[in-house]
Amino acid sequence: MRTLKSILLHLDNSEHTQRRAQVASDVADAFDAHVTAQYCVTSGMQLYPMAVTSGAVAAAMLEDIDDERRRNAQAAFAVAASARPRLKWSDEKGVAPWNLWQRALYCDLMILEQYDASDPSAVDISSGFIPALIVDSGVPALIIPYTGIIGPIGRTVLVAWKETREAARAVAATVPWLAGADAVHLVCYSEESGTLLQALAARLNARGITAKLHRGGPEGGEGGDAGENLLSLAMDVGADLLAMGCYGHGRAREWILGGVTRTILQSMTLPVLMVH
Repeated sequence: MRTLKSILLHLDNSEHTQRRAQVASDVADAFDAHVTAQYCVTSGMQLYPMAVTSGAVAAAMLEDIDDERRRNAQAAFAVAASARPRLKWSDEKGVAPWNLWQRALYCDLMILEQYDASDPSAVDISSGFIPALIVDSGVPALIIPYTGIIGPIGRTVLVAWKETREAARAVAATVPWLAGADAVHLVCYSEESGTLLQALAARLNARGITAKLHRGGPEGGEGGDAGENLLSLAMDVGADLLAMGCYGHGRAREWILGGVTRTILQSMTLPVLMVH
């Protein structure tokens, strides 16, 4: 059975560094894995390109600010990781948000945090950073909501199923959690949800995983909003992990997301494992 050994933790200047480090450490402990924390933000030059035309002094000032931001992030991480030996800081510099996917190709799992527009560090990355990273890399991502208390992950897992490559990859990536879960729930929104769920349940049964099936009804479920219905069901069953495919594509960095993906990324209330 494939398990997790290499985890990439994205860090910026968020106030939630401690939470991210804790989640990463807990996941690493659960699977005997190691975590590399990669600092990755939009640089001052990219945020303020006009500074380049203002002369070398302005450009140097932006570089100094960038270096200070990175040092502050590293110091915050050092405190968070002091009693967590599985976590290490990557000394790799110059990783831009749109290049992090290359670093991600060498890990089993990414740990990211839901975009929070109210965070003072929101300028570090764009609202399209997470879907772009997931789509470009194809690597499974565990996304942490920016609010709420994050307890143990994977005791009760809800899997959103549909007959797509993305959903199939999400199930495969979630197997390490499913194998040790106390409860597994499967939901599908389709006219054929009963048949599709039975087929997936049979696949999981072959691995010794028993699941409770939830027929979501027609595509979208009640009210036609599958995203909101998924979050509601997750709360009803007490899920601490939602697994699903990530649907979307980009044109000239304009990210076009599927409706369910968009809703979950905006309104998530529990950790979500997404795969494109």
